[in-house]
Amino acid sequence: MTLDFAAGNYRYIPAGFQFSSGVAAHADFEIERVRFDKLVPLADGFSLIADYILGAGRPLTALCACELRSPAAVDSDGFRAFNQHYVKTLVEWGIYDGTSDNNPVARSNVCPEIDPPTEPSFYAFSFTRPMLGARPSCVISGGGEVRGGPGSFVERLVRYRDLSPEGWQEKVNFTVRSITQRLEALGFAWSDTTGTQVYTVHDFHALVVDELVRQGAAHAGLNWHFARPPVLDMEFEIDTRRVMREFVI
Repeated sequence: MTLDFAAGNYRYIPAGFQFSSGVAAHADFEIERVRFDKLVPLADGFSLIADYILGAGRPLTALCACELRSPAAVDSDGFRAFNQHYVKTLVEWGIYDGTSDNNPVARSNVCPEIDPPTEPSFYAFSFTRPMLGARPSCVISGGGEVRGGPGSFVERLVRYRDLSPEGWQEKVNFTVRSITQRLEALGFAWSDTTGTQVYTVHDFHALVVDELVRQGAAHAGLNWHFARPPVLDMEFEIDTRRVMREFVI
């Protein structure tokens, strides 16, 4: 199921109050991705993003995806506390209503293992802009080995704290299938993607061919970030996108 966010000219896969599972631009709109040359602390990042989006002649509601970097993984309570702080700006910008479980903005948020930032920071962001006849574009949020549904976070983790070859394979396989489902929900396939990022501090090369390449997840290559997912005991995360316009500022 997808929902429409008319004010931003995109649709999204609902996931929760903190982020959506992915976004796709409306017809005659395209997604532009902008990466910062250096990490920018959260508040300063939002300010720079506002300047950039408004400078492009777009409303702030055009923001459709955020890529963050955090100092270290936290427990589920700490993650929720961070998210409650993060969404305040989205409320101010008229993107999120502050009360529902339908935040349209896609997101990844990972923790560099080496030389991490001292505070949560922006790595990149994406927004929509008009383009007659634009090719379809999308951004899929970072996803890891966590099942949906009821139960505690630990109960929903695939092969909790199991880094055996079998446990590791199941984690990676689950994550790739989850991202595949998100792509399909928005009408895309791995063959459409223009960039895929993998986040883990573990050696996953033994699984690359069968679990990633043969599934089409490496269609545009893989960009490996030596980073941990944002919540303790998660070990593997992927995000992907189909974006024709990308810049570094």
